[in-house]
Amino acid sequence: MFTSLVSHPNSLFGQLDRLQRELDDAFFGVSSLPSNIRSVSSGTQPQLNVGRTPQSIEVYAFAPGMDASKIEVTLDRGVLRLSGERLAPTTGTEFQRVYARERPTGRFDRTVSLPDDIDPDHIKASYRDGVLQVSIARRETAQPKRITIQ
Repeated sequence: MFTSLVSHPNSLFGQLDRLQRELDDAFFGVSSLPSNIRSVSSGTQPQLNVGRTPQSIEVYAFAPGMDASKIEVTLDRGVLRLSGERLAPTTGTEFQRVYARERPTGRFDRTVSLPDDIDPDHIKASYRDGVLQVSIARRETAQPKRITIQ
């Protein structure tokens, strides 16, 4: 059985693989392509789930460990914008060696284009257990209506 050239850490290919992982970590996955047409590059924060019910559009932003007062939510002409900053954890020591960092830090700015049938006067946002939930009501005219047959 042949062994992979990448499996040897000191080989040329092993070093190139390590360099690629370090570059991906440094740029938070900017160089990697999205997995599908509706997704974004890996490392984009916060991660979102967007869906709808007959009464509302629901947006869930996964932002564990953040202060809710540091997250700004705005709605302007059908575009929902989530922005803020995730600070790096501090340990109190000046010299710290980090062996792994999987949670991205720094400023973020996410926008979501919403459908035309939203009601911008009825929007709620709540933050609980590291999840920001934004609920935007849909207009009455956009909701399904049952018609009785006479």
